[in-house]
Amino acid sequence: QTGPLPPSAPPAPDPEQPLGQFVPVEGQVPTTPHLAPTPPQPLVLPTQDAQQPVAMVPAPREGEPVTAPAATGGEHAPDVVQQAEDLQTRAADQEEQEEESTAAVAEAAQPTGPAAPGYADAEREAVLKVMRERRDIRNGFRSDPIPHEVLLRVLEAAHTAPSVGHSQPWDFVVIRSAETRRTMHELAMRQREAYAKSLPKGRAKQFKELKIEAILDTPVNIVVTADPTRGGRHTLGRYTQPQMAPYSSALAVENLWLAARAEGLGVGWVSFFDEREMVRALGLPEHLEVVAYLCVGYVDEFPDEPELMQAGWSKRRPLSWVVHEETYGRRALPGEEPHDLLAETVAQIRPLDAKALGEAWERQKRMTKPPGALGMLEIISAQLSGLSRQCPPPIPEPAAVAIFAGDHGVHAQGVTPWPQEVTAQMVANFLGGGAVCNAFANQVGAEVCVVDVGVAADLPATPGLLPRKIRGGTSDMTTGPAMTREEAKAAIEVGIETARDLVAAGNKALLTGEMGIANTTASAALIAVFTGADPAEVTGRGTGINDETLARKTEVVRRALDFHQPDPADPIGVLAAIGGFEHAAMVGLLLGGASLRTPVILDGVSAGAAALVARAIAPEVLAACIAGHRSAEPGHVAALNKLGLRPLVDLDLRLGEGTGALLALPLVQSTARAMHEVATFDSAGVTEK
Repeated sequence: QTGPLPPSAPPAPDPEQPLGQFVPVEGQVPTTPHLAPTPPQPLVLPTQDAQQPVAMVPAPREGEPVTAPAATGGEHAPDVVQQAEDLQTRAADQEEQEEESTAAVAEAAQPTGPAAPGYADAEREAVLKVMRERRDIRNGFRSDPIPHEVLLRVLEAAHTAPSVGHSQPWDFVVIRSAETRRTMHELAMRQREAYAKSLPKGRAKQFKELKIEAILDTPVNIVVTADPTRGGRHTLGRYTQPQMAPYSSALAVENLWLAARAEGLGVGWVSFFDEREMVRALGLPEHLEVVAYLCVGYVDEFPDEPELMQAGWSKRRPLSWVVHEETYGRRALPGEEPHDLLAETVAQIRPLDAKALGEAWERQKRMTKPPGALGMLEIISAQLSGLSRQCPPPIPEPAAVAIFAGDHGVHAQGVTPWPQEVTAQMVANFLGGGAVCNAFANQVGAEVCVVDVGVAADLPATPGLLPRKIRGGTSDMTTGPAMTREEAKAAIEVGIETARDLVAAGNKALLTGEMGIANTTASAALIAVFTGADPAEVTGRGTGINDETLARKTEVVRRALDFHQPDPADPIGVLAAIGGFEHAAMVGLLLGGASLRTPVILDGVSAGAAALVARAIAPEVLAACIAGHRSAEPGHVAALNKLGLRPLVDLDLRLGEGTGALLALPLVQSTARAMHEVATFDSAGVTEK
């Protein structure tokens, strides 16, 4: 039984400093092994009159905080004895020293000698090699035991990781017990099943083939934790960012991983756990956070590419996508000038590959069916081959529909009886899974991605919502530009980024969707400009307006065109004058998809309007476009005719949300599957006519 804590008077609270809640504790705070690592040798405590040798403490490296020497399980600093006066947190002359230090930093002298040397070429290449060849391993583990000295080297490497404030918040729980590993395997399997049920059918089908853990296949499992209380309340670097404890432990994980690769050990990170459930199952202290559960063992081989890339689950993002110069969005690699995202995307759009296109037509002739018997589907299959540069083409699965949402200032002109707040309400409906697009997406196995690019209302952070708002709705296009040119371009870039994100995540087809009360008014205006049609010919009833409202809507479109006199030779200018944020984002999605040679299935009239703008920017964008359906809106017919696209579905739909594109998705997927699975006359032994 421990004795009571010594009484102490709490310091007076700082009125500027927020106070936490304190929980009373009876008795002494225990010093347990996971809180205080055993030093490598016993501490020698000084007597009152004994003269102690002065321990030499090396100067800290540049950028590393000065800390008192500590004896920990991973360091080898013997006989460092702490005197009572060393524990004083503020010496008499500390303030003066701090002032001198600040002045020294402010007036730092220019360096007089050479910089510290880097590694020799061979050593540097070895470091980079282990980084490049590190893999998250699931398959091919061996049961060979890991020698103690090898595992010790790996753990020592992990323990040398950097940490914020030199807090070293990590602990490593090494698990060899078959019983414990079976328990953890069962927990992981439960979470795997729950995750699988949450996936769209296209993704779930892919996921079913993936091995996600090797808990039972590896001789050693290592749990890496973070202790957010280590270092106390005033840990350096965690004052405003308390999450630095798990971040620091993640750096230890990376060190461990690289050291393991150097030793020929494979490592697999298992994240299919309920963290609190894992803490209880392993008997960990409740205040610890689990950062990683690692499966470690020797392997047959290290794959050339990450296993998820090999399985088609995802793609590696190019470095040029993620390096920004000075400000976010100003992309530039070191030594290069910042590049314009739109210009870069347009430059990467190419026509269909002639060789693959020819192979597709030849294969269609040899398939066990009469030539042309599949009608338009044969054209689509050849297009997919030319786009992907391979025959047969990849089956466009999984797929994702991107629903861009935005409001319109022209709503003030009375072009629809629906109130503007319906846009935000429908976004919530999409995210809740209750809209028609959700039902159709569930049926065809597509993912629904909702992007706020210009909703007037402030939307709460919600899983599945991408907050990319340029502005809360456009301006009234009858009295001025709907957006500035910069805003239009920014919205296009949102669409490009969305295409990049969805394709990098493994989607092999993109579908357009949109939501915005009054957006068919902007769509009609755009279509009138790029087709040369009269507003009366391309303005429709949208949500089902009556004759009086239709006449008003048509007149609003005419007034906007008369006011701006938009020039179709300046597509971004047209978009800024009379378009919507969701139109601009769809333009970006089309351009982004085409630059990544990924098919984009168009929905209705708003998608048709966006396609006209995209074609004016980059004519070859149509190589990636497939018209999913023909809308009941008259403007959509005019747009498709101008684009030269034939729709796959014609059901008098006029809902938007990507519904027509979703219905067309199985047809597009079927064309590619037929190229893979239908036999040829030669292979099937069928006689040709």
